[in-house]
Amino acid sequence: MSDLEWRPLKKTIGFDRLIIRSIENWRIKQKPIPNVSEAIRQLVEIGLTSAPRAQRHGKKTAAKGWELAGEMIDWRSDKSAPPEERAKRKRRLIKGPSEFREMRDDLPRPKG
Repeated sequence: MSDLEWRPLKKTIGFDRLIIRSIENWRIKQKPIPNVSEAIRQLVEIGLTSAPRAQRHGKKTAAKGWELAGEMIDWRSDKSAPPEERAKRKRRLIKGPSEFREMRDDLPRPKG
């Protein structure tokens, strides 16, 4: 493990009062009692280790998602725009912003 991996990073996050109360109730039952930051870190670690792994969806599920998105875009689209413009807008919406396309694993990677 490198030095950067274990060095703590400070983050500011917000919780509602119910969550804070739950954290406090959990915290005071621990021996020794951790400070609030350490309690939150421990709870996040417990949650991450016990959370089920996200399942990958197959091509069939992705195709269904694209189909449903396309239907909703058609339904919500500007009917006064020419068909070519509506098709262009639909493609742009379904493909997503260019900044995020490289992160998507359902699109083919460009060669080169």
